[in-house]
Order: sequence, then C-alpha cells, then structure tokens
Amino acid sequence: MIKFYHWIFLFTAIFLGIFGAYLLKLSQGFTKLMPTIFMIAAYLFCGWLFSLALKAIDLGLAYAIWSGLGTALVVIIGVACFNEQVTLSKAVFIVAIIVSVVGLCLTSSTH
Repeated sequence: MIKFYHWIFLFTAIFLGIFGAYLLKLSQGFTKLMPTIFMIAAYLFCGWLFSLALKAIDLGLAYAIWSGLGTALVVIIGVACFNEQVTLSKAVFIVAIIVSVVGLCLTSSTH
C-alpha cells in the first residue's frame, strides 16, 4: 500500500536529482570543488530516497515520474539559469514527456 510519505520520498528525490544536475553544470567538468562535492551528496541522497519510494511505488511508474518531471524541470532551469535556448521542437517534446508521464500515472494500478 502506498503511503503519503512514499510520494514525499519520490518528489524529494526528483528535487535532489534536479539540484544535482544544476550542480553538475556548476562543477564545470568537476573542476570546481564545492559544486562537485554537493553534487555527489545530492545524487547519493537522491538515490537513497528513490529506493525508499520504490518500497511501495512500482518501479516503472516511479521512474517515469522521476525521469520525466526531472527532465522537464532541468530544461526549465537550463533556460532560466544558463540562458539555454528553447525551440519549438524542444517545447513540444517536453510536453510529450509530461503527457506520457501523466498517461502512465492514470493507467497505473498503484496511483
């Protein structure tokens, strides 16, 4: 049975994965010490929380939510923080990812 805290674990893992990606960019190829250290910590904690979420949430559903939302939000952070360009095709495919994740959630037996 999925409890509320399993979803908290999953969404916290998503946040930490996004934060880890942001720090990975800031590490400049692991040449900046502090972003590299915090990136490693964020990814380790992310993996631990994700594993706790998987105790109750199906792997396919959890991974779809984790990777789909993470990807969409990292694109937004890239645009907002690193002046990365948004093209129409990029926007369309991000929307497709989100629609796919919502579809998986709606058709999952554990939602």
